[in-house]
Amino acid sequence: MIHNNLFEFKNSMLITNDSVREPEGSLKSYFEDCSKCYLTDLEKNILPFWLEHGLDKVNGGFYTCVDRDGSLMDTTKSVWFQGRAAYVFALAYNKIKKNPVWLEAAGSAIGFIERYCFDTDGRMFFEISAEGTGLRKRRYLFSECFAAIAMAEYSKATGDKSYAEKALDLFRLIIHYKNTPGLLEPKYSSAVDMKGLSLPMILLNTAIRIREVVSDALPDSQIEESLWVIKNHFLKPDFRVLLENVTANGEFIDSNAGRTVNPGHSIEAAWFILEEAEHRGNDPELIKLATTILDWSWEIGWDKEYGGLYNFRDCKGLPPQDYSQDMKFWWPQTEALIASLYAFKLTGDLKYYEMHKTVHSYMYRVFPDNEYGEWYGYLHRDGSVAQPAKGNLFKGPFHIPRMMIIASHLCDDININPKLLLQVSEAETAL
Repeated sequence: MIHNNLFEFKNSMLITNDSVREPEGSLKSYFEDCSKCYLTDLEKNILPFWLEHGLDKVNGGFYTCVDRDGSLMDTTKSVWFQGRAAYVFALAYNKIKKNPVWLEAAGSAIGFIERYCFDTDGRMFFEISAEGTGLRKRRYLFSECFAAIAMAEYSKATGDKSYAEKALDLFRLIIHYKNTPGLLEPKYSSAVDMKGLSLPMILLNTAIRIREVVSDALPDSQIEESLWVIKNHFLKPDFRVLLENVTANGEFIDSNAGRTVNPGHSIEAAWFILEEAEHRGNDPELIKLATTILDWSWEIGWDKEYGGLYNFRDCKGLPPQDYSQDMKFWWPQTEALIASLYAFKLTGDLKYYEMHKTVHSYMYRVFPDNEYGEWYGYLHRDGSVAQPAKGNLFKGPFHIPRMMIIASHLCDDININPKLLLQVSEAETAL
């Protein structure tokens, strides 16, 4: 069935045997084709792959450590992906169509989370056995964040308000651990003064998701805090970057870690901010902040020779420390596709239309596996496959399907805005 779905997808979308063609016809057709591309890939390729190969029909929840063909390589389960999968399948149910199979899959992951993924202190594991035995716990709060957004989205899908309250309760726990010194094991000794972008960024998204289902001051205050910290601590105009690590007071650290730029994280933060800007009636200051981050991250992160976003850069142009620094991972590209569409929708600036075409064409040229389904995750700089597995503790049903769901809606939104379409048509006619 997967092979037939891929055959249909390949022949009806923007993919040819070895390249990606531009959509033909009007600009309206371009965005219609892109929207159809994302939805078809989602419904006939990505979600069926994980329902067939990832869903644990015995214990509940999802496996993600699967090989290229979907065969299971390791029964260890990622707690991140119990939340992430539940969120994605509930989001597809809410945003695409009321497919009961998707809702059932979300419910399976939610049930597994509630039964097995919490430790006795209320925090969550990172790795867990197939049957639900906790194996490993980390100092980060990401398992909790993904579970919280899953419960929020599942509340919308089912109409069960208790899951909105559970999401809020979990968010309160997250903020308590974040704000209480000594509760989380530090990454470094007290001699190192450093904090990372990842927490304020993920808390911005988590708070936005929870605000959709329950009214409370805590998500609102966290949104304000995340926006302020991202702008005033991590954004560095002197280097034209959003840094990955700074001191507790937001000062620059001239070290390998302190000079690190993660273009994917930065661009993900940009579209989170654009989403909040739209929520506030297209807030011009937030749009400016987000597009500045997007522009600078694209400038330092896009590989002009081979295409694709690099994994890591150094803000001074020195050799990045991480050995995967010039690889092309799947997820930064998905964030760039969302961000470019969001930026074009809110600004009408043609450079974001061009950015979208660039990243869309690159992604569909190198990442999809037209033989076994789903997408590769790890490529060398030149776009060749570094390793073909479709999942592990960090890759599974999240970034790719989330992109397809959100991007299809953004394309549809752009298509009903005649001002945006006219702008691009006039510019292309003038060339």
